[in-house]
Amino acid sequence: MRVARVVTGTRAQHTWQAAGVTSVVAITWVTRLAGLVAIVSTVVPVGRDVRGHVAKWLELPSEATTAAAAVALVTGVLLIMLAAGLRRRKRRAWQLAVGFAALLALSHLGLRHVFGAGVVSMVLLAGLIGTRRYFIARPDPTVGRWRALRVLLQLVLAGFVLNFALLSVAPARMLDPLSFADRLSQSALALTGVSGPAVFHEMWFEDLSASIGLIFSITGVLVSAYFLLRSAEPAPELSDDELARLHELLKQHGERDSLGYFALRRDKFAVFSKTGKAAVTFRVIAGVALTSADPLGDHEAWPGAIEEYLDICQRNAWVPAAMGASELGATVWARFGLEVLEIGDEAVVDTKTFTLDGRVMRGVRQAASRTKRAGYKVLVRRAEDLRPGELPELVHLAATWRGTETERGFSMALGRMGDPGSVIVTAEQGGRVRGVLQFVPWGERGLSLDVMRRDRTVDNGVNELMISELLLYSREHGIDHVSLNFAAFRALMEQGQRIGAGPVARLSAKVLHFFSRWIQIESLYRFNAKFQPRWVPRYLVYPGVGSLPRVGIATFEAEGLGGRSPWLRRVLHR
Repeated sequence: MRVARVVTGTRAQHTWQAAGVTSVVAITWVTRLAGLVAIVSTVVPVGRDVRGHVAKWLELPSEATTAAAAVALVTGVLLIMLAAGLRRRKRRAWQLAVGFAALLALSHLGLRHVFGAGVVSMVLLAGLIGTRRYFIARPDPTVGRWRALRVLLQLVLAGFVLNFALLSVAPARMLDPLSFADRLSQSALALTGVSGPAVFHEMWFEDLSASIGLIFSITGVLVSAYFLLRSAEPAPELSDDELARLHELLKQHGERDSLGYFALRRDKFAVFSKTGKAAVTFRVIAGVALTSADPLGDHEAWPGAIEEYLDICQRNAWVPAAMGASELGATVWARFGLEVLEIGDEAVVDTKTFTLDGRVMRGVRQAASRTKRAGYKVLVRRAEDLRPGELPELVHLAATWRGTETERGFSMALGRMGDPGSVIVTAEQGGRVRGVLQFVPWGERGLSLDVMRRDRTVDNGVNELMISELLLYSREHGIDHVSLNFAAFRALMEQGQRIGAGPVARLSAKVLHFFSRWIQIESLYRFNAKFQPRWVPRYLVYPGVGSLPRVGIATFEAEGLGGRSPWLRRVLHR
């Protein structure tokens, strides 16, 4: 029995990683170290009140040392944030890190005389300058520096106004009366943590004013830094020309992959090999350039398309990942140094051998017979043969029966109905449509299940009836194979339920059973198994273990199973 396994690309002739990996990793860790040292040097009292040479030479007041400590604290936090951007070779992260390293060096050595932390900052600055050629990833064009500046100004202004209002309404027992100019000065200085002209009588009120200023200013800096550093997540859409080229590739090579037609979703980007004989389609989610199934076109040209795709990922600091790759596709991806994890199996029914006869098909046969007796009638038609006005009605019903706000599916969902060559299956009772299936083309002699919806009040067995009728129809109309649903982690679940299964296998099956309460894992497997399919393994392609959490979030979000909440996505795309 096959279990989930990892295939590594250790023998790869090419790798998606660019030159200077060791240098980039080293700079990333030095950046984290410099940020941590800056924070510790500010929090730990030793040397905090010692004035630096520049402060003495310029005869700066003692508040300058306090301000330098605040700057060091904020800059240390920002450097730790920047480390993630540096690890992904973002040019803007490098530019900001250079500026912050120089600022830290001045703060430590010139204003505060914290020698050890200053040396670390200087080492970081020298290292960043020496490795500048490795940081080439472009910033997010949909946000940019002006959006980050606007966020910073909004939060700083909010902190300033709130402090000014607080000082204006405070009674005399809290602080000495302040002129309008003094209130402006105190509110502005509170943003930096420096004492102003106000004379407070209550310590808690002074702390409140300082906290408001620092919280809003630090939050503004951190949030604007996020907008400056985040990876691009542009809204994709295939052009008509790209769609036509992809259709041509499918026409020539569509028989090989049952999921190939789903590459024609409109919400994707397309990148072609230099020869134009292969293409990769993908969507960017949470910094992951997620592609589904295998590249389209001649498999001999796949490496060329993958190279173009990986080059785009490197330039934009996107994490490359492929969901639902076949065994051949996974092998090609692994040659580029990516890792491959088997995540489940696709159920494929060979129509030439499909029959409702026999003991193993008794459950499907009885369900189909029961629904027929209840008055259900199944129609199997090409999309071109639907009655005028029928398709919009079916689209509306499918959306109504969906049950969730988000459309589920990415690797095995097209996102639209009625493409030429698609097969529509409807179940009617008393003249009303009670269930609908859509199958999209799989080459010239195959179909892949796309949409499976039904009225929640229908009798059990309607889906079994529609699929069995479709399979019988396919056998009579020259369709040799039909791809049904994907069964996640089927091998693990099946092995864990066998007699004599080991403790690890049983535990894995129990975990999958537990999560099946919220995600259709076990139920889809059992439904697919009713039709006695052959199981075709599918794989997840990802750069390494460290990227799995991000890839997992992107995959769940793409499939409509979770990920970032709709509210959070709206905030991030403002």
